[in-house]
Amino acid sequence: MKVGIIGLPQTGKKTLFQALTGNELKEQSGQAKPIPGTTEILDPRFDRLVDLYEPKKEARARIDLVLFPKMEQENIAGGEIFKDMADVDAICHVVRVFEDDAVYHAEGSVDPVRDAEMVNSELIMHDQIFVEKRIERLESALKKIKDKTQAQELELMRKMQNHLEQELPLRLFEISDDEEMMIRSYPFITRKELVLAFNVAEDQLGGTAVLDQVKERCQNLKIEAMLVCGQVESEIAMLDSEEEKEEFLQDLGIEEPALGILTRLCLKALGLISFFTVGKDEVRQWLVRKDSPAPVAAGVIHSDLQRGFIRAELMKYEELMELGSEAELKKAGKMYLQGKDYIVVDGDILNIRFKV
Repeated sequence: MKVGIIGLPQTGKKTLFQALTGNELKEQSGQAKPIPGTTEILDPRFDRLVDLYEPKKEARARIDLVLFPKMEQENIAGGEIFKDMADVDAICHVVRVFEDDAVYHAEGSVDPVRDAEMVNSELIMHDQIFVEKRIERLESALKKIKDKTQAQELELMRKMQNHLEQELPLRLFEISDDEEMMIRSYPFITRKELVLAFNVAEDQLGGTAVLDQVKERCQNLKIEAMLVCGQVESEIAMLDSEEEKEEFLQDLGIEEPALGILTRLCLKALGLISFFTVGKDEVRQWLVRKDSPAPVAAGVIHSDLQRGFIRAELMKYEELMELGSEAELKKAGKMYLQGKDYIVVDGDILNIRFKV
């Protein structure tokens, strides 16, 4: 799964990308190509399981990230940025909120609501242009020869065009399975889930003013939103030990690094949940599509486990934390056996029984 990071110039998206991935990016006048990276999912549940089991090995789940060139007129007009954007599964738009006279703003002033709307409009316009061109081609083709499939697609494109003209993203546009097959290869950007990361100054981290301003709009457009201080996250990332990081967070009055919240919002946008496998040898976090049955989750671990699935031995994370050990769970009758129809829930701890 891949998340693209976008934003206007000087929003702090490069700082955030470096903090997430650990990649040191060289200063350069203009970034022409997308930059790939990966980041671990920061999940407090994983940390507590590691503390409980003290395993020889631990492995967090990871997602792929891509840092895109800045959203400025030259890159937008060229269109290359949108071609690359079509390959990601979700988009994280970094929006500047922090004030700093030493850092210029492309629009001459800091206005996060305006900037979020501006980029959203550019993404919608990209999809509009594609739909308009597709309509022209379909109309031209249908004049030459009548084709039922093309006629159905033309009807769909016209409905999409009407939807986009209302400044609405295509992720709000309902589509049937048959229609999905028609357009699955098309480079629509606004069908992708969107996360807004408002990059604030350190003294703005506890406030809610920006989120309050965009709350209704985000709900209406199916957008996730959060605050992040790229500078603080960058400083946290440079600390060597978990103890130092914990102390730094406590000094700032921060319960959890924003990067942990951000990666979980990306998972939510991608429709993914976490489950865990545990033991003295290894504690590992896995990602699976929401509403997946147990055999599909088993297949994430290894295809043989899905093919030969017998049952899943299940522990609930909250119950394990409450009782403190597997032995206490057994005494309480809270070790569960689940079959092929069981739908995996976020935070489940699974041990797969299989035979190939």
